[in-house]
Amino acid sequence: MAPAVRLLPFALILPLFSALNPVPIPVPIPVSVSVPVSVPVSAPPFAPTPGTHAEARGEVGLFTTFPQEPKVLASKRITCGKVVKRPTSPLASATELRCKSGNVGSGSVESVSGKIYDADDPHIRYTGRVDFSNPKVPHFWAPGVYVQVRFEGAACQVFLRDEVLYGHNHNYIEVQVDDETPYRLQTRSQADTLTIEAHLKGSSHLLTLCKSTESGIGFLGLAGLRCKKLLDLSPAPTRKIEFIGNSITCGTGSDMSVKPCGQGEWYDQQNAYLAYGPLTARALGAQWYLSSVSGIGLIHSCCNMNLTMPQVFDKMNMRADTMAWDFSRYQPDVVTVCLGQNDGVQDSATFCGAYVHFLHDLRGHYPGATLVCLNSPMAEPKLTAVLKRYITAVVAEEQKEGEKKVVSYFFAKWYHHGCGGHPDLVEQKEIAGELTAALKQIMTW
Repeated sequence: MAPAVRLLPFALILPLFSALNPVPIPVPIPVSVSVPVSVPVSAPPFAPTPGTHAEARGEVGLFTTFPQEPKVLASKRITCGKVVKRPTSPLASATELRCKSGNVGSGSVESVSGKIYDADDPHIRYTGRVDFSNPKVPHFWAPGVYVQVRFEGAACQVFLRDEVLYGHNHNYIEVQVDDETPYRLQTRSQADTLTIEAHLKGSSHLLTLCKSTESGIGFLGLAGLRCKKLLDLSPAPTRKIEFIGNSITCGTGSDMSVKPCGQGEWYDQQNAYLAYGPLTARALGAQWYLSSVSGIGLIHSCCNMNLTMPQVFDKMNMRADTMAWDFSRYQPDVVTVCLGQNDGVQDSATFCGAYVHFLHDLRGHYPGATLVCLNSPMAEPKLTAVLKRYITAVVAEEQKEGEKKVVSYFFAKWYHHGCGGHPDLVEQKEIAGELTAALKQIMTW
């Protein structure tokens, strides 16, 4: 049964659905329009389904799980997973994670020496909801938060902190040097030292670190870097996008390069960096924020979750606490809303009323943004049809009221070949391709 939510007036809902549905709705005023709650919703993101089909990730040979030997693909080598205890590290009892990128046989790696830079150094760029209350160790929870630096030389060390939530959660990060293939790491302790050894052309390199797991896995913190020299970054992209959603937006169930579906923890297949949002943003030359939580809905969340997106959207860490987010820190040009998968089929007036209310909240936070309402790309056909009707009605009503910067886009396919019926990495890329083309047209980019 759907939770109680303030209903949209029946006088508003009825004309919309009369226009959208070929069959008249025999509901007398003032009873709200309703649809039977009978459609099965896809499996929750916390229970990956063993044996589900997954397309191969193009660079799967570049990823290794601890403590396997590095794999080699063509003439490129990326080594991840050698764990070395370093009692002399700047972080007491830190674990070192070593990664090498470059051509095989390129010679010895330059030792990591030079200056230690604090985490609040102006050469370091943070993008995402970041808590700077301790500027020497900023914390971030949300998936897709990324940190960038440009360093001189062939090596750089990054000093990381992990919350190790519940005593056992360890975040995944995606690491990319310049335009090389990104590679995947998982933290192993509360204090980790990540050593990047880059056998690449050029005297300086762009390093991007992205939190690939969501807020429910705990925070990551940056405690500083050590390298020969940090250089000025190029100006940040002027275009800004925010992607609001659930497990699909988080990249849950998409990446089987470390562990296949049904093995490990539910977040072992999560990869926000290669989810549709960041892929779309990079294709459009834009900054990105992901405001997404696995299992969350607009009025009803799955998996015994009591919170909904409107309840946590204004929080730093997307949880029900007092860490409020300052929306003035990031004003996106466009916001996409991809909710409804975990709601399932709900009463039309209740769902549409809550959707309109949420759009009004977004407009209050983002006066100039274009709001793009999306259907769920992993929804089975019956739920897809319902969500399209509901979203079409909501957008029509908003535009009727003079809100011209609220539009919709519906995905052309059903993407469900990852773990637990989620899109896999190949499908996340396809979703990004669809959305990139749509946003180019909507935003005239």
